[in-house]
Amino acid sequence: MADLFADDLPSPREDEPRADAPLADRLRPRALDDVVGQEHLTGPDGAIGRMIAAGRLSSMILWGPPGTGKTSTARLLADAVGMRFVAVSAVFSGVADLKKAFAEAEVAARAGQRTLLFVDEIHRFNRAQQDGFLPFVEKGTVTLVGATTENPSFELNAALLSRAQVLILRRLDAEALGKLLSRGEALEDRPLPLTPEAREALIASADGDGRFLLNQAETLYAANIAAPLDPAALGKFLQRRVAVYDKDRDGHYNIISALHKALRGSDPQAALYYLARMLTAGEEPLYVLRRLVRFASEDIGLADPQALVQCLAAKDAYDFLGSPEGELAVVQACLYCATAPKSNAAYSAQKAAWKSARETGSLMPPANILNAPTKLMKDIGYGAGYAYDHDAEDGFSGADYWPEGMAPQTYYRPVPRGFERQVIERIEWWDKKRRERRGES
Repeated sequence: MADLFADDLPSPREDEPRADAPLADRLRPRALDDVVGQEHLTGPDGAIGRMIAAGRLSSMILWGPPGTGKTSTARLLADAVGMRFVAVSAVFSGVADLKKAFAEAEVAARAGQRTLLFVDEIHRFNRAQQDGFLPFVEKGTVTLVGATTENPSFELNAALLSRAQVLILRRLDAEALGKLLSRGEALEDRPLPLTPEAREALIASADGDGRFLLNQAETLYAANIAAPLDPAALGKFLQRRVAVYDKDRDGHYNIISALHKALRGSDPQAALYYLARMLTAGEEPLYVLRRLVRFASEDIGLADPQALVQCLAAKDAYDFLGSPEGELAVVQACLYCATAPKSNAAYSAQKAAWKSARETGSLMPPANILNAPTKLMKDIGYGAGYAYDHDAEDGFSGADYWPEGMAPQTYYRPVPRGFERQVIERIEWWDKKRRERRGES
């Protein structure tokens, strides 16, 4: 059995972990070529591969999901170019630890030894602490390699980002995870007690996290299971990993963005999937409903005026029923929005009208449409000549309501979809009547 997987095993080195160490630790890569799933970075044409070939590293931020090899990659980078490796964690380290690391790096630099400073969870350092890295990075005292699961654009200082290259580690796909399992089986010298279908289910349950996958494999080995488990038996034995979804962080915004785009693209199946991702991960349904209400106005508008009604009704239904019964109303509103005709005409009209208002905010409306509650206001012409539309032929006077010195504008341009087709007909009829009242052809 060991021979079958021998080619996949990393080469040994002096700092081998203890025999009783966790499987994930015993399988840590020994060289960059052993890092799975990140060949776009570590390969000859990747950013890391080119740096290694040149023998010199630049500061970088490794951004990726948990269990994708950020820490291992940083350590192996130092080995590959002969740098001194120092690691700190933003969770456990403070200013004193950083000062000590920088002081030791300066001593090492005078002795001709370069230092790679690895900062795990770098986004957890506050802005002032992040600024503290800048002089040491600029002087070359350290080459900074930060690791984060959060979007650096939101979590890291712009000054720090301008001095470091952001490298994105990908979520491990099924092929990469399968390779990790094969390495684990080779190291244990026995296959996992799983049917082929259960093995695929185990890989899918890892949700791209190699560390989690190996921990699950270790649990299976420790149980000394006699007969291979099928997917159903595996599901009973192991708890499926909860998908990554931080309600106040990047995962939250990525999934709500995906939901919004799927709704806009009229894909009810994908929209329902992302809705499920959010709600099963513990998102507050009222937050989702607020986004659906927004969508109903921004992306549907008058193409289907009932969309807004449906979303507000879903909010009332959820308030009345609570979870889980009320979540069906959220689903109904989601599906209604996904299958409704789309128009952003109201949204575009709002932006255009707001822009005009900011640019022409001091212009007075024409005097004939101003109220005149006092004699003085009547004497100076307020309300004089106002045409009451209900008394006009067809209930339409065709009067000019725009301020003097401002030409009529067109903000709202309905689309020929859904209810807005009828709106177009009305506007065209009013425009024709307006031209006729003014004697225009």
